[in-house]
Amino acid sequence: MWIKICGITSLEDAKVAVHAGADAVGFVFAASPRRVTPEGVRGITKELPSSVQKIGVFVDASADDIVATCETARLTGVQLHGEYSPAHLTQVRMRIKENVLPVLIVHVVPYDGDSARFARQLQSLAALPVTADDPIVVLVDTRVGDKVGGTGIPFDWAAAQDVFLRHAGSIRLIAAGGLDPENVRQAIQTMRPWGVDVSSGVESIPGRKDHQRVKQFIRASRTAALEFAEAIQR
Repeated sequence: MWIKICGITSLEDAKVAVHAGADAVGFVFAASPRRVTPEGVRGITKELPSSVQKIGVFVDASADDIVATCETARLTGVQLHGEYSPAHLTQVRMRIKENVLPVLIVHVVPYDGDSARFARQLQSLAALPVTADDPIVVLVDTRVGDKVGGTGIPFDWAAAQDVFLRHAGSIRLIAAGGLDPENVRQAIQTMRPWGVDVSSGVESIPGRKDHQRVKQFIRASRTAALEFAEAIQR
């Protein structure tokens, strides 16, 4: 189970997430109470182990801006929110891969309850040109109005379950949106995602992590994944 703690704004919060067992930490470079600067993030990422992925969150950003931020902040991954056409996504992916050391590219698909449209969006992403070491990774967040993510509201996991299970073999799906230490076990059991992502669900105030809740979230996620693996083996 891949676990990302997003909305990191301080070295202290990043270290707590890493020491608790997070696979990745996320930094928001878009309008948000958790917005950070590339220079500020560089001061954090240089203190973290190389085994932890450092992912920048972007909304409708150009390929040039993404590349520049990756280089300055020493990122190892990017998360793309916004209205990117398949052609534009291909261009952005190529531009990033050409100019930055290998990075994980996470595409965000908002879910609003329309499972048919959700499935079509995943199928479109699955058709992108990739290699064996560059898989398609998709983060599924909740669509609320015109917001592209970060609402802190769960989507209908049961309604999305069939699409999650159908695409599990071809796409690495990350569940996000309203997750917290109390409900992440149910989310994992329902959708069986490749990974989970949390931000507001482990905060004391926007932009500041509650260290105890970060630890609880990671522990609950690992336990749920282990329970599922053991159930399959029985």
